Amino acid sequence: MTKHVAVLMGGLSSERSVSLRSGEACAKALEGEGFQVSRVDVGRDVAEVLAKLKPDAAFNALHGPGGEDGVIQGVLELLRIPYTHSGVLASALAANKDKAKMVMAAAGVPVAPGKAVSRFEAARGHVLPPPYVLKPVAEGSSYGVFIVREGTSHPPQELLRPDWPYGDLMLAEKYIAGRELTCAVMGDRALDVIEIKTAGGGWYDFEAKYAPGGSIHELPAKIKENIYQNVQDLALMAHRALGCRGVSRTDFRYDDRPNGTGELVVLEVNTQPGMTETSLAPELAAYAGISFGELVKWMVEDASCDR
Repeated sequence: MTKHVAVLMGGLSSERSVSLRSGEACAKALEGEGFQVSRVDVGRDVAEVLAKLKPDAAFNALHGPGGEDGVIQGVLELLRIPYTHSGVLASALAANKDKAKMVMAAAGVPVAPGKAVSRFEAARGHVLPPPYVLKPVAEGSSYGVFIVREGTSHPPQELLRPDWPYGDLMLAEKYIAGRELTCAVMGDRALDVIEIKTAGGGWYDFEAKYAPGGSIHELPAKIKENIYQNVQDLALMAHRALGCRGVSRTDFRYDDRPNGTGELVVLEVNTQPGMTETSLAPELAAYAGISFGELVKWMVEDASCDR
């Protein structure tokens, strides 16, 4: 019997447009692998919709709040629909950058020093010595992120906007200069390492992530062999420390500048990495000889409840 998969996409977060792209790419690939696919643009009636559809599994292609923070995972647990990616606890934990850092640090994973502060405190005066980074504790795709450079007289005043949409809690972190690296984990296996270079030489913001030609992916990353291995080991350590399942992607900064600190730190773990064919996790899978169709098929076959 053909397995019926509901692909959950869209949703209500600021990452809706990214999720629609991920979801459509996954739906097409699953159809290509012989699955019966229902595309579900997730709204507040999602439990009702899924109860009527009665799929054999749900492919979670949602990004951002509601999709990767344990909320949809809880709905799927209640409905007893097996689902892809991480479970309730791991999703909620990884989505809170501050709490995730505490758990990873306790497990021996190096993280950037920093602290959680309210956006009002962050706007009043420097909460760390510049250079530092300010980011919402529970957003993705670089929304609401500021790099406060050395010599900046005051922090970003946009934080005081009355229509600020990214929550009141911010994470302030020491800015780690150097390379942007990423490594995906599939099951219990760390894949290879990509270095992400922005086309304009700036930082890896929303535009660099999603605009055509916005970034250059160097795969495999040209770093020393022992550092390469270390990145893979740490990606697996972070994945396990947070209790992730299925596919995750861990982002790093590595300062190997001539006069740099040599620091290698984990920035965050993405429990719902982008899933278009040109996204980082599928690119890493392809490099390991796993086609996009094979990857999404594996994810559906790996789906379960009680993750």
